[in-house]
Amino acid sequence: MIGIVTVLEIVLLAMVAAFLGLRLYSVLGRRAEQEEEPVPQRFEAEDKPAIRPAAVPAPVVPPRPAELEGVMPAVERALREIAGADAGFNLAQFVEGARGAYRMILEAFWKGDRETLRELCDDDVYAGFIAAIDAREAAGETMDNTLIRIEDVRVHSALLDGRMARISLLFVADIAAVTRDREGHVIAGSLDDAIESRDVWTFSRNVGARDPNWLLDETDEG
Repeated sequence: MIGIVTVLEIVLLAMVAAFLGLRLYSVLGRRAEQEEEPVPQRFEAEDKPAIRPAAVPAPVVPPRPAELEGVMPAVERALREIAGADAGFNLAQFVEGARGAYRMILEAFWKGDRETLRELCDDDVYAGFIAAIDAREAAGETMDNTLIRIEDVRVHSALLDGRMARISLLFVADIAAVTRDREGHVIAGSLDDAIESRDVWTFSRNVGARDPNWLLDETDEG
């Protein structure tokens, strides 16, 4: 009897131990599986902001000067060559100075102002102006012209030949032109009706000379 009880106790203890082992395994096994799963960290997954490369600013392209509108690449290269040979050359300042010279030369020619023409023109252009003035005066005629406005000035062509720089500009202007006889009567033109004038004037300068002034060395119609 004692032997049977002992055997039963051993069997019961074994069953209890097996049951407890299964319970412990089930608990520890699930915990181990949970610990193996990655735990989301701060700023990971959906909470982590996307890192984007810094935006590179677009290069700033300087605006194209209005004087170069429609100018061919060869002319731009020539202007760069002139600027390289003459450190004091500035296109905007040159065009502004030529605008003033255009007005001064026209008004000097209309009035017969030989001294001003001599200062602003080379020998050939000066000789042409003087011949026209002499012929006009011999006929007893005078010019009563008015430069109303200069509408536009643009670079037409440019060239650096050795040390001699030449730049041609297209001038678009409104001019009221009147020619009077020796009695003052109008024989041509009208002060009431301005006409559009398109002139291509070429200015030249030796870039190695100390004199910074450009001279008018050719005139043509645009």
